[in-house]
Amino acid sequence: MNHHFQAITREATGAKELFEIGVIQNLWSGYGKIVRYGLKGANRKSVVVKHVRLPEQEKHSHPRGWNTNLSHQRKLKSYQVEMAWYDRWSRYCDETCRIPACLALESQGDEVLMVLEDLDDSGFPARKNAVSWNELKACLSWLANFHVTFMGEQPQGLWETGTYWHLATRPDELEVLTDSALKNAAALIDQQLQASPFQTFVHGDAKLANFCFSGDGKRVAAVDFQYVGGGCGMKDVAYFIGSCLYEEECERLEAQLLDFYFQALRKAIKIKQKPVDADALEKDWRALYPVAWTDFHRFLKGWSPGHWKINSYSERLACEVVEGLNEKIGETL
Repeated sequence: MNHHFQAITREATGAKELFEIGVIQNLWSGYGKIVRYGLKGANRKSVVVKHVRLPEQEKHSHPRGWNTNLSHQRKLKSYQVEMAWYDRWSRYCDETCRIPACLALESQGDEVLMVLEDLDDSGFPARKNAVSWNELKACLSWLANFHVTFMGEQPQGLWETGTYWHLATRPDELEVLTDSALKNAAALIDQQLQASPFQTFVHGDAKLANFCFSGDGKRVAAVDFQYVGGGCGMKDVAYFIGSCLYEEECERLEAQLLDFYFQALRKAIKIKQKPVDADALEKDWRALYPVAWTDFHRFLKGWSPGHWKINSYSERLACEVVEGLNEKIGETL
């Protein structure tokens, strides 16, 4: 960190001195780092600093070769969105959809600083590569409460349509998609998701790696809000389930997982006193679950055709969705 950012961090935390504990993660394609800093003379022991430093465009690289100006601009906007999220919207998240408190935001030239609560010190020290049933439920409950919290809100300052695979931001991946039926249906799939009358905010990258667990696995907090924006909550749910379960489990547990999510959703609607018809919401979103799954499958087949998530379950769901759309088109002709 430069001297200015160090001063901002000390002021935000009341620390007399900072020291680097370690790099938590390098940001995608060399756009900076997430670093844990220890604090001396402050009320808290440490903070997590997301320090974005934009690379010179000709030097930045992408592990899968998507090294275009469009990709660069998408990343730039994602950091602007994350700052807007912490500045304007994060305050509405409570313990049912826990996130790190934001202590400071600053931008200077081609650099961005976000000083965040260290969730490790706040009771969420565990990260998971695989999850138990109770841990799955904790994450789905987080998503349900998040979706209810922002139901009907306009995503000002955020992505108009959340998720990093949103069709309008991924023309390159669509162009190289070799599945012609899926390619032809991509716009209709996107339209179906946007046509849901129950729009909320989606986290946009709700994979297992972005959830921090309590020691007993009963509570979770979420991080990484670069792709938060408007949309149907099923996009988060489908993406999350696909991020932590293999093909056979996705198929075998589909009904149970959706049942639990909608139970949590109904509970959140009551507690948060949202004027939402829970029956109509569940009917609409259940029908959109395979559509949301197919939407991500469309992106994945264009972005990385050999990816392990491209499996027979995903192919079956996608075929059923595409066939259903074609039937509707036939009925209108």
